[in-house]
Amino acid sequence: MQTRRDVVTWLSALSLVGLARPLAADETAEDRAERAARDWLALVDAGRYAESWDGAAPVFRASVPKEQWQQALGAVRAPLGPCLSRRRVSRRLVDSLPGAPRGPYVVIQLASEFEKKKEAVETITPALDGSWQVASYFIK
Repeated sequence: MQTRRDVVTWLSALSLVGLARPLAADETAEDRAERAARDWLALVDAGRYAESWDGAAPVFRASVPKEQWQQALGAVRAPLGPCLSRRRVSRRLVDSLPGAPRGPYVVIQLASEFEKKKEAVETITPALDGSWQVASYFIK
């Protein structure tokens, strides 16, 4: 039978184990937002435009009808060919965006290379609404 002292000792040791984790192992909000953005981009890269709309943030879905999104994205992305690489250029956490509800948002810029366009910049902005979901996407 455990005594109160044994339980307190066990709980103290358990809390120290949690504190002993390296701080770098903790995923930041920016990391989670970027992971969500890259998962969303995988849908776009696979030509699953309808699913990308379904998985986008409510503010995104409210701004563009699904059919219009599919047509516009197909017209822009198909001529580029497959994405060969992406490298993060910048990433910043912001509280607000012009014309959008209060955030938080993470604005991510990626230097991207496509089969038929060697230098492109993708700007993808996830919003936190329970989970990180893409609120906007631009490519130039």
